[in-house]
Amino acid sequence: MNQIKITDKFWSNYIKLIKTEMIPFQWDIMHDRLAIDIQKERDDGFIPSEKSHVIENFKIAAGLAEGEHYGWWFQDSDIYKWIEGVAHTLRHHPDPQLEEWVDQVADLIELTQEEDGYLNTHYQTTAPHLKFRRLDQSHELYCAGHLIEAAVAYYNVTKKDKLLKIACKFADCIDENFGPEAGKIHGSDGHQEIELALVKLYICTNETKYLKLSEYLLTIRGEDPEFYQKRLKENIKLGLEEDLGTKVDTKYLQAHLPLAQQTAAEGHAVRMVYMCSGMAEVAFYTGNQELLAACKKIWRNITQRRMYVIGGIGSTVHGEAFTGDYDLPNDTMYCETCAAIGLVYFAHSMLKNEVNRQYADILERALYNNVISGMALDGKHYFYVNPLEVCPAFVKENPGKSHIKGTRPAWFGCACCPPNLARTISSVEKYIYTFAEGRIYAHLYISHTAELSDMMLEQEVSFAEKTSVTIRITTKNPTVKTLYFRIPSWTAGYHITVEGSYTEADGYLKIKKEWLGSEIINIQFEMPVLKIMSHPKVRANVGKVCIQRGPFIYCMEEADNEADIHLTYITDNTVFKVENNHELEGIHVLRGAGEKLVIDEKWSDQLYAYNHQSTWKSVKITLIPYYAWANRSLGELQVWINQKQ
Repeated sequence: MNQIKITDKFWSNYIKLIKTEMIPFQWDIMHDRLAIDIQKERDDGFIPSEKSHVIENFKIAAGLAEGEHYGWWFQDSDIYKWIEGVAHTLRHHPDPQLEEWVDQVADLIELTQEEDGYLNTHYQTTAPHLKFRRLDQSHELYCAGHLIEAAVAYYNVTKKDKLLKIACKFADCIDENFGPEAGKIHGSDGHQEIELALVKLYICTNETKYLKLSEYLLTIRGEDPEFYQKRLKENIKLGLEEDLGTKVDTKYLQAHLPLAQQTAAEGHAVRMVYMCSGMAEVAFYTGNQELLAACKKIWRNITQRRMYVIGGIGSTVHGEAFTGDYDLPNDTMYCETCAAIGLVYFAHSMLKNEVNRQYADILERALYNNVISGMALDGKHYFYVNPLEVCPAFVKENPGKSHIKGTRPAWFGCACCPPNLARTISSVEKYIYTFAEGRIYAHLYISHTAELSDMMLEQEVSFAEKTSVTIRITTKNPTVKTLYFRIPSWTAGYHITVEGSYTEADGYLKIKKEWLGSEIINIQFEMPVLKIMSHPKVRANVGKVCIQRGPFIYCMEEADNEADIHLTYITDNTVFKVENNHELEGIHVLRGAGEKLVIDEKWSDQLYAYNHQSTWKSVKITLIPYYAWANRSLGELQVWINQKQ
């Protein structure tokens, strides 16, 4: 098994934060020990936000405590994601205390699980008559998926199999209830996740039935668009539910068409990219070309028409969903942290099927911007929504912007994002490479050491004036391998030093040779400050530019600039210089000069004016990496900046 150890200062700091801050903090939250402000992700009286209650829910379901289930029906998934975050962290930093915590939870989960393998504290305690009967909203298989991923990750690191046995027992329960056979359920969950988890369980156990079940849950989706509605009507007929006139939105659930016929990203953003990741994984292991072809169509629709420049997806708070092509508003968007994480998964799964630089470019874009923006630099505050434009006064007064936060809260009523961040960032090393027979593809540049079966690879990376990548290859025996190193889309050119020859192939530097002993490759990627323009049909960005340097998208924050930053313009003469920021330690900022529209005295008593002659003044502009915004004070934010030509 490939062993990769992160040595990168940037990512090591995040991994350390997860161990020392996030994991203990979240452990206490899930035990309801902290008096913190738990905010709703938007103004909605339906959202439970008094406490987490996750651990107590399990105790109640296991008969160890009295009380009622509290929180969402998918609340169980919070602790499962937390466990997976611990598992990945243990690979970097072994810790008996963390293992003890997980083992405690595993014991509790084991007590909660029913004889047939079923496991969901909400349905076990609140609605046992509706097990597997409200699949459009129940999240039962979603929670099962996160349990499976946690169990596999923990087993891979510790070789402790209690959680894995629990996960297999639940997966077997699902297999007994879902499938093409008569008497089984011919449908799948409303919130996809189980599909990609079952592939991981197959890899871990080598049980092909899990891979087949994953493929079935994908290919049955949308075969009968009335599946969920029929189940609901049947529940009413059986007296299990009241007739509330509910109409299931199948497009929201990505079940309006068979997956092979879907060509656009529709509905809930997280569900879509989790589903696509599962599709790509199943395609890789089964050779299902229909699923892969559908993935490519949906990928193109997302990245060419429905994705934000930070790698974010989800244009509206209503349903946390995609809308239409080029509808990418900056101040009411969603860009949920979990959705960006899902896009990273999707891109990585596509790279396993087809090495194409665009997948790695988008993976990097989402990871370095929308994903890590989801947590504060202290590791204890989080964004659910990642906006591209914020005016705190408007957010406060406009109920349509209640989902936009100017600072990161400590926790949410729907707490899917914080533990999702922990499990994703603590496993960042798995996105660096993909492997094929005789070939190694390097997609990300992160300092690390990689101990492979027949060679040792080391990367030393610096994002200073240029992106400097030094690769050391060490082999004990002659090894013929082809190494590929991505040429990032943000570079203006490169210089490579290598013994022997190289070629360019599909956006990668290709080096094929026999490796023996120790060799060093050095690559210098030019890293200019780039001005990005969006498609003219993106109405919100007409006349505006976005600034990028290396993998980082930059933004303008009020903390560094005068108020009313929306009046600031970059000009054709604006040149940005790179400087270190001493307030945000270790972060490179960009400084330049621009112009600002002056609100003169003529505007003191009128809202509109005829033929007004605008007044301008010169101003200094400071930009910081987007992921670092909202770590100092409440203020305005702008990613897309006016351009004055």
